[in-house]
Amino acid sequence: MENKLNEISAKFHDIEERMSRPEIISDVNQFRNLTKERSLLAPIIHSFVEYKRLKGEYKNSSGLLETEKDEEMKEMLKADVAELQKKISDLEEKLLFMLLPKDPNSGKDLLIEIRAGTGGEEAALFAAVLFRMYSRYVDIKGWKFEFIDANYTGIGGYKEVVFSIKNAEAYDMMKYESGVHRVQRIPTTESGGRIHTSAVTVVVLAEAEDNDVVIDPNDIRIDVYRSSGHGGQSVNTTDSAVRLTHIPSGMVVTCQDEKSQLKNKAKALRVLRARLYEKELKEKMARESELRKAQIGSGDRSERIRTYNFPQSRVTDHRIGLTLYSLDSILDGNIDVLIEPLKKHEIEQLLKTTQK
Repeated sequence: MENKLNEISAKFHDIEERMSRPEIISDVNQFRNLTKERSLLAPIIHSFVEYKRLKGEYKNSSGLLETEKDEEMKEMLKADVAELQKKISDLEEKLLFMLLPKDPNSGKDLLIEIRAGTGGEEAALFAAVLFRMYSRYVDIKGWKFEFIDANYTGIGGYKEVVFSIKNAEAYDMMKYESGVHRVQRIPTTESGGRIHTSAVTVVVLAEAEDNDVVIDPNDIRIDVYRSSGHGGQSVNTTDSAVRLTHIPSGMVVTCQDEKSQLKNKAKALRVLRARLYEKELKEKMARESELRKAQIGSGDRSERIRTYNFPQSRVTDHRIGLTLYSLDSILDGNIDVLIEPLKKHEIEQLLKTTQK
């Protein structure tokens, strides 16, 4: 561990030296990137400095204990050595956690796509419930929310809804939401009172920066058409809706929420870039070590991750076997009770893998 920390310390001091150079200071992008990198390393360096200080004190106190003849002084030194041992052990655990491999998307803004799956209209209605749950969570956290696009149904549901969240910590919290969310309840459209099971797919995408994915304009086919809203009613009378087709991958993105064709195109490009970035990242992750397999925020959209049972007010996360009987509170946006145990479990798995 100390060898790794010494490498990070050397890198940190190199960054600081580079940030003092006039040619770097005058280059806004380079200086911003170095500042971001330095801010990520600074907590590790501060803890490492404290770790070395405690190790030095421990060595001095242990040496004095070996040569001390006075019994009263020896007892004081023993207590001092024991306290230093505990502080060093606690700090070692903290440093080990800080050295765990970071998610490559950590710190990025994100896009969330919610799509109705099996269950028809009932699935679309539950997609709207999940959209409200995440919207409330964003409000509680004080993050920035932006609506991107939606495909509505006639009675208040969503066949698909896309939105973005901007905050440095948002991705690390929301990545656990990717997957299939199952709902068990009596539909409002069901007169017989039978419990139906429906499913909604949630996809969490890191919003790609310009240098993450390069899209050749010649690889995109752009179609424009007249947008429509609730129940097929015309939103406007111009061809403002945009459909982008990425020819090499076959990916199709549509956006019609804005009245401006240019704004719809810009939003659709953001979604396309994020999807292509996710595709590239997954291909890279598939080639990497077991460390990635230990992480549960994998974004696998085919994995059933959670069941919301309305008759019993029960929510079960199947990845860690967590069951809570607080459905109303969770659907009102209080989902930290689900996310925090998932984060803790992932850290424990990563620590086990790292220490093998």
